[in-house]
Amino acid sequence: MAAVPRALSRLRPRPCPAVLRPCPAGPRGHRGQRGGTTGTGTATALARPRWARPAGAALAFLGGLSLFPRDAEEEEGEDAIILLLKKAKMANVAFMQGQLDNAEKLYKASMSYLLAGDMKEDDNAILEMSLKLASIYAAQKQDKLAIAGYQFCILTLEEKIAKQKDLPEDVLPAEEKANTRLLLGMSLDSYARYLLSVNQLPAAQKMYEKALQIANDVQGETHPQTVVLMNDLATVLDAQGHHDEAYSYVKRAAELARETQHPEEHMVLNNLAAILMHKEDFLQAKQVYKEALKQAQQKGDVASVQHIQEELAELAKRRKGSK
Repeated sequence: MAAVPRALSRLRPRPCPAVLRPCPAGPRGHRGQRGGTTGTGTATALARPRWARPAGAALAFLGGLSLFPRDAEEEEGEDAIILLLKKAKMANVAFMQGQLDNAEKLYKASMSYLLAGDMKEDDNAILEMSLKLASIYAAQKQDKLAIAGYQFCILTLEEKIAKQKDLPEDVLPAEEKANTRLLLGMSLDSYARYLLSVNQLPAAQKMYEKALQIANDVQGETHPQTVVLMNDLATVLDAQGHHDEAYSYVKRAAELARETQHPEEHMVLNNLAAILMHKEDFLQAKQVYKEALKQAQQKGDVASVQHIQEELAELAKRRKGSK
């Protein structure tokens, strides 16, 4: 059986200009980290998720910050802010370099300092760092902490957005409301990728649907991130055997990728070809694979070149077996 289409690496929006700006959701690792599912499942009815707050979710997730109390000898005022920004920068560097244990400690230290001051748990800076921690726990296979972290971020942001919805512009600017919605979209996207990696496909689908809706509403259909999410939703639909629905999403993603010169157009085309193969449209699949291979070679994407060549070989076997 051919591998299912792969989720793309992220092209992240930078959401809100809060106190700290950690990089957006999820340690991405290398290009091979794009889903991790195999095979297809049975069709599942779609439903919008109604999350129930897990007992003590905030306490369970943020409680560990007591391990990192403010140092009594730390500077106050401007020096304290400089120290805090340094910690946040170090945390981001460690995170991007895959030094997850170090990044976890630095994020916790930064959050502990902020929460010991006057910053609330639902501040976007706290929630971005909480999202990073959830991604770290997911990478470390600490599933209970990862799930608690993702759900804490999503539930808190949903409640915050509901409260902000009717606030006038002079009280809360539209840009700030949009930033909070983007942060929710990032949280949903990151949680969806985690759910996909542990083969919880219907749940991942629901998270991708919500993330895609936010991206469409806030950034528009042609935004690079919207195209990525469209592709990723197609991935999880295809993995469940919903090939026609998957095709409609990935076909539109491919059209938008071409129109906007998306840097990962070849990967979208690869997914389109895989879904065409699952639909047994072998001739069209071969044409699309060849175009994806040509673009991957031009861009020097060695991993994608190898993957597409393997799928072309699989396509040849399937065509031969269907005769």
